[in-house]
Amino acid sequence: MSAAPIDKAKDGLDRVLVLEIARVTEAAAVAAARWRGRGNEKAADKAAVDSMRRELGRVNIDGTVVIGEGELDEAPMLFIGEKVGTGNGPAVDIAVDPLEGTTICAKAMPNSLAVLAIAERGGLLHAPDMYMNKIAIGPGYPEGIVDLDASPADNLHALAKAKGVRINEIMACILDRPRHAELIKAVRDCGAGVQLIPDGDIAGVIWTTDPAETGIDIYLGSGGAPEGVLAAAALRCIGGQIQGRLMPMKDEERVRAAKMGADVNRKYTMTDMASGDVIFSATGITGGSLLGGVHFRGDFAETETVVMRAKSGTVRRIKTTLRTVAVRT
Repeated sequence: MSAAPIDKAKDGLDRVLVLEIARVTEAAAVAAARWRGRGNEKAADKAAVDSMRRELGRVNIDGTVVIGEGELDEAPMLFIGEKVGTGNGPAVDIAVDPLEGTTICAKAMPNSLAVLAIAERGGLLHAPDMYMNKIAIGPGYPEGIVDLDASPADNLHALAKAKGVRINEIMACILDRPRHAELIKAVRDCGAGVQLIPDGDIAGVIWTTDPAETGIDIYLGSGGAPEGVLAAAALRCIGGQIQGRLMPMKDEERVRAAKMGADVNRKYTMTDMASGDVIFSATGITGGSLLGGVHFRGDFAETETVVMRAKSGTVRRIKTTLRTVAVRT
């Protein structure tokens, strides 16, 4: 008896892509890691971008970058609208952050990552490069237990009650920025703790999915909108909740948002930002709470990657040893 034809629309993305996407972030992480601690953010970012684009060109997808390094006039590679892949596979949207945490990589601080998400065509929000106000928690809570429009105190008390702990056992992750001074004070005033991070809010959101390991229960505050979409893609795979609202700071950003079809007044949910089958991959560049960093050993590099798929709910942690060609820079 012949096998039944595969319904691609029903089955979502080919699971083979899980490992292919992991290879892409591994390559970008290794390239960026050669610039750790050297104080050159642009060089580190360029190395990651070049490597990620090269590896994406080998993957059997018909990919379009919807979250990238900027528009064509701003970024020579991985720009919004760029076509990547061999063209001989499924039509997918791609969101990239080849070097999440350029500053922390340049300073050899924890938690810089190479990050990539793909979704079925139309599955990722086309978010403009501007701020987004965000709130995120991990899985296991009733839908709507926290809300972007509620006060920090109301959200934290609701979360503590749902978790069955006192509020002084709740820890919020917030980017360490002057704009968050009032938010930080509000969190502390109601009795919760704050873990400040210098950069890397994708990792900050993902930490909420495993509070027992990371100590983080909730992510609050504003960061990049593209990073918000990537974080939503991760939560789409492993569970949790995230809401975000764009925060245009000038008229040009409002025009850009309208051009991209984004609504600056809308409160976006996780499925607004990432829907359908999604694959998310992140490889550590510098070590941190989420992933170990790249280790060079002679002609080899060791990497740690987490790669996830929404349809199956599968989360894989992959430790890889790659043969590398020494690059003198």
